[in-house]
Amino acid sequence: MPSDRIHRAVSADGTEIAGRVHGQGPPLVLFHGAPHDGALAWEALIPHLADRFTCYLPSSRGRELSSDSEDHTPPRHVEDARAFVDTIGGSVYVAGWSAGVTATLGAAANSGAVAAVALYEPTVMSVMREDDLADINAAFQQIGAAVAEGRLADAARAFHPFVATDDELAALGPDYYERSGPAFPPLLRTVQALQGYEGPRATDPEAMARISVPVLLLRGQRTLRATYYTACEQYVAEHVADPHVRELPGIGHFAPALAPEHVAEALVSFFESVRQPA
Repeated sequence: MPSDRIHRAVSADGTEIAGRVHGQGPPLVLFHGAPHDGALAWEALIPHLADRFTCYLPSSRGRELSSDSEDHTPPRHVEDARAFVDTIGGSVYVAGWSAGVTATLGAAANSGAVAAVALYEPTVMSVMREDDLADINAAFQQIGAAVAEGRLADAARAFHPFVATDDELAALGPDYYERSGPAFPPLLRTVQALQGYEGPRATDPEAMARISVPVLLLRGQRTLRATYYTACEQYVAEHVADPHVRELPGIGHFAPALAPEHVAEALVSFFESVRQPA
């Protein structure tokens, strides 16, 4: 979904973080997950939100309109998110999908501008079981080989079975992997930056303890890795001050793209319920 409205911010290390802007109303910043950029992740959801919110769709460093750097460690992604949120002006809502948890919670913990948070199936690596870790590591072996050979669509194909059901994979569309492919070189740099990294993360208990605003945790009833995402949901809920947990029936991990009306209804209901007078 193209847009001529673009918001740009400069992060602490000079990296420019940019995102397209759609709609009218209170600002809502949406942080994408691992296999996307801001435009691709939310294109199905935006038509259901743009009549109520001004939707900002930043892409993480190295993706779509954003510039890149060598440093893809977690603190950099948090700095990127905070810079983007803080330059909008006034109070904002933030939402994230899956691996977008780093940017979303990082912004909430470090910016006074965030009024409420929503997360759809946040990915928290520290609670992942050994069998899930083995599966994702095997997928990234294939992803690394495909990226090294320039086969970006194949890299996308290697990733998605880890989080998407067969029905979701079939529904993604004939050109989806080609469009998702450019996200994988920067994703691989982020994954490589995590190897051996022992510094602070946005999902550390002490970081989440700084989040005092309401936090909505959404999960699909038909999610492929239900045990894992339930554990992620419970982990975040234990460490933020004001959690709100909701399961959405009949949908899976790719609901923001494939069942956007259900996710939008939950977001609108939540953000309007916590809206404060100007």
